[in-house]
Amino acid sequence: MATVIVRDETVTGRAIDRWPLAGLPQRISARELVRLRVREEVARFNANQAEHFRGLVQPTDTEATLNGYRVVRGRRLDWERQADAACAAFARNGFVLLVGDRQVEDLDEEVDLLANPDVAFVRLVPLVGG
Repeated sequence: MATVIVRDETVTGRAIDRWPLAGLPQRISARELVRLRVREEVARFNANQAEHFRGLVQPTDTEATLNGYRVVRGRRLDWERQADAACAAFARNGFVLLVGDRQVEDLDEEVDLLANPDVAFVRLVPLVGG
């Protein structure tokens, strides 16, 4: 099993967030990596019920703020809906996925997480989704 460091960055390279994602298979499709990343961030949000969601894509019915996306208190997010929105955002160039020093071009591409445990999601445009 692999543990990767997930980094969110702006196009200028400014770090937004950084956290470990453990228990991943050594080889995984980029699509599954995106989906597992979103599942983890939504699970953390739902468990803590914070006022702001700091995720890859903006949930519907939320307001973008400096601290993330403001969510109505007590609202639980649907990780599958968020993951679908993230995959759609990738397809329309909403973010770039870097694994190690290589850009992933296709969500069906398989990546080796043991060889490249550093994963960066570089946001190119404001993302709106599920």
